[in-house]
Amino acid sequence: MKILEVSAKSILDSRKEKTILVSIKTNGGEFSASAPNGKSTGKYEAKSYSKNLEEDIKKIKQLSDYFSDEEFEKFDDLRRVEDVSDKQIGANTLFAFESAILKALAKENKKEIWQLINPNSKNFPRLVGNCIGGGKHSSSERKPDFQEFELIPNEKSVEKSFEINKRIKNELKEVLERKDNKFEEKKNDEDAWMTSLNEKEILEILKNVGIPIGIDIAASGFYKRKKYDYQNPKFKRDVEEQFAYISNLIKNFNTFYLEDPFDENDFESFAKLLKRFPDRLIVGDDLTTTNLKRLEKAITMKSINGIIVKPNQIGSLMEVKEVCELAKKNNIKIVFSHRSGETEETILADLAFGFQADFFKCGITGREREVKIKRLVEIEKRIK
Repeated sequence: MKILEVSAKSILDSRKEKTILVSIKTNGGEFSASAPNGKSTGKYEAKSYSKNLEEDIKKIKQLSDYFSDEEFEKFDDLRRVEDVSDKQIGANTLFAFESAILKALAKENKKEIWQLINPNSKNFPRLVGNCIGGGKHSSSERKPDFQEFELIPNEKSVEKSFEINKRIKNELKEVLERKDNKFEEKKNDEDAWMTSLNEKEILEILKNVGIPIGIDIAASGFYKRKKYDYQNPKFKRDVEEQFAYISNLIKNFNTFYLEDPFDENDFESFAKLLKRFPDRLIVGDDLTTTNLKRLEKAITMKSINGIIVKPNQIGSLMEVKEVCELAKKNNIKIVFSHRSGETEETILADLAFGFQADFFKCGITGREREVKIKRLVEIEKRIK
């Protein structure tokens, strides 16, 4: 397959903010893919664009000629794209470009996208669904300090898990109406319920839902001057107090999944928590940012047993592959994840299944999120 032409334009994501859509023309037709935007971003994420979105749109058109003589046949040929575009375009642009190439390659080879990664894929990831939100994703004045409260059904069927998450989320609306006198049935950036309750009050509700639950604490978002600066209620905790608090939440509410419980530089506290609770999933996101070197450090320090993989955090799908391979080699669970500013792009589901992710974190409802889960369900139906 040869790339005859590359172009790009800006589109709006689910937050009505600009993001990039990259299109390619090949001898097999035209193919497009878009990238999402993050709001809660780690300090160590790759830049979304080299300078800005408009400059990346110009730059990728200029790069078009470089690929006219290249022959693309398999997933690993993406390395050629990365060699040519190195440091000239940002992570969002590179991810969208490589995704469009995979779509073209899949059609050329009469395969599904996931088959280009691993034709023997058979295990489906467990869904991680954000049902109640707070932190940077919620706009209400009073809100939980923690960013996400997750439902994680332990079902073999993706479709059944999807139905369970939708049902419980809908039931939670009625509970929130009773427990929160400020509840207005509003949803946040990830289509999760907004509430004025704090994390303890929410976990008190969720401990009764009958399935495993998790929290994305996104602690870097409220870590200031070496203190965790809680607002609901107002309280400052030092590192030791944060460790004790998180440990108590795990014990009191049987929390299974904990993402970014400490600041993005505190590998030591992550390791201490994992040592104390080896049967829980201690997950790095801002800590690791889908970055091979950050993952290597986390492995050396025994900081995590789970890693968030957000392809546009790093841009390079070749590095996504390396991150997944290293994680599997070290028995670290892989959690493929959406972003808060999503598009109707579905390739995340193919990537998650192709790389045999253990979990798929993609919200519960909302058009831009549901299309990804439905794509995973579609794959499930086709191969079972």
